[in-house]
Amino acid sequence: MRVRAAYYLGSLSLLLFIILVVTGVLLMFYYHPAAPNAYRDMKDLRFVVSNGVFLRNMHRIAAHLMVLLVFCHMFHVFYRGGYKPPHEFNWVVGVILLLLTLFLSYTGYLLPWDQLAFWAVTVGTNIISAMPVIGNKVRFVALGGHIVGENALLRFYVLHVVILPLLAFLFIGVHFWRVQKDGGLTVGSKDDDGKN
Repeated sequence: MRVRAAYYLGSLSLLLFIILVVTGVLLMFYYHPAAPNAYRDMKDLRFVVSNGVFLRNMHRIAAHLMVLLVFCHMFHVFYRGGYKPPHEFNWVVGVILLLLTLFLSYTGYLLPWDQLAFWAVTVGTNIISAMPVIGNKVRFVALGGHIVGENALLRFYVLHVVILPLLAFLFIGVHFWRVQKDGGLTVGSKDDDGKN
């Protein structure tokens, strides 16, 4: 299998995901997903916990970089024609991974329980409610009610630390298996040495 830029982008995305899992598990030792405690826990990470600022910033910056690298990876694979047969299944898996990355980033946004997080989730869920027919129902299920409150915090926490990471692990495994099975990303275009 030839080494290409898409492999670097994909491997770096995987490395960032592993960093996010490790730092996320460490952050879980100090975080309580409850309205009165969540913001105080974030303050403790900043001022009380040894290297807490480093740990939290490592998690936050890795999350931002992962979103960027997954977008770059998808763009590169699209540019190289990785959505064409026989790779179309893996392209769909990649799109699902992109959506999971965005959902992971979004659900983690509420967890600090500060004003920025509160209003970002309020605006985002209000946008969801604008969907025809099911918008208000989806918003109600996401928030666990009609307002951004403790129910929403708990739901976003469970999504962020259990459901979405497990789905991401599953689809990452399928994605790498399909890359190996399909023989890489070549789809009839010329290789780097000029051969078909």
